[in-house]
Amino acid sequence: MEEKGIPQEQIYQMLRKYKEKDLTHRSGRILGSMCTCPHPVGIKAYSMFLESNLGDPGLFPGTKAMEDEVITILGGLLGKSDVHGHIITGGTEANLMAMRAARNTKGLKDPEIIVPRSAHFSFKKAADLLCLDLKMAELDGSYRMDLSSVEELISENTVAIVGVAGTTELGKIDPIQELSKLCVEKDIYLHVDAAFGGYSIPFLKEAGYNLPRFDFSLPGVSSITIDPHKMGLAPIPTGGILFRDRKYLEAMAIETPYLTEDLQSTIVGTRTGAATAATWALLKHLGREGYREVATSCMEITYKLAEGVKNAGFDLVTEPELNIVPFTSSEIPVDEIARRLEHRGWAVSLASYPRAIRIIVMPHLKEEHINAFLDDLRAIN
Repeated sequence: MEEKGIPQEQIYQMLRKYKEKDLTHRSGRILGSMCTCPHPVGIKAYSMFLESNLGDPGLFPGTKAMEDEVITILGGLLGKSDVHGHIITGGTEANLMAMRAARNTKGLKDPEIIVPRSAHFSFKKAADLLCLDLKMAELDGSYRMDLSSVEELISENTVAIVGVAGTTELGKIDPIQELSKLCVEKDIYLHVDAAFGGYSIPFLKEAGYNLPRFDFSLPGVSSITIDPHKMGLAPIPTGGILFRDRKYLEAMAIETPYLTEDLQSTIVGTRTGAATAATWALLKHLGREGYREVATSCMEITYKLAEGVKNAGFDLVTEPELNIVPFTSSEIPVDEIARRLEHRGWAVSLASYPRAIRIIVMPHLKEEHINAFLDDLRAIN
């Protein structure tokens, strides 16, 4: 640190130089991220609440009231308005909280959780941090969680089963309805990781898409992860965790004697209210109609991309269920495809199972971006 500070205009010039090194979603060149350009209304709302701390909510009752309303709205979107939860940093924290709630509720000596092979890596973090034995269920021929594999893995130590609504790599929806029946029968906590699909599946269903149930309308679902900073267009970091019953929050509660609340259930202490304000503002501003338009527009571009990929001579791993297009080539190794595309300025990512190029059609991707990508894809084949 320098003894004398640098004038602010010089600081801004220095910041701009660092910023120029970063990719931007708006360029349309980021093809493998589940995040996107934050909506201007969300940005404005976020900036208005930068000093609010929901870790000490008694000091910020207005922000806390917004969080309560957001949880109710998101719960209603996901099948049950009278849910409990918080706006937090993202899917990883939400999944950690869900697994902690499941573990603490059961109170078993050697707790185990069952997740699909397609589960997000955050469950490996949860298993490590919470001393859980992680069991991985196999996938069926459609890359969804295989129910027979789940049944084989269930033991007297199983505290939770996880299903995914919009897998990170392929965008598949696990058989949550069947998992719900199984978990009710076995009295096992069921968590649904809908970090990606939570903000799109309900609106796509409203628009007529034939997608399965995955939410609190199923009696076995105990908690749901949903990320406003993905298809919800909120600034990063903004995540959400919803619980069917308050008892799950209470099972994690820690005494906080010097704050304005007596108990705290979140993993982090200090927690920005800006994310809540942005989520609230966007839910109010866009409404169901606006979010339906976002979700359906992404799917229309997804289908165009999938058709273009096939016409360019590449092979789809699976037909899109949500706005993800995974593909391979019978002639070019996947890593080489990625290298050639990156050489042309495209930031792609790789799915691990099966190994494939993975394109996520987020709201920042427009038709002109997809057309340019397909031109380059044809050129490298």
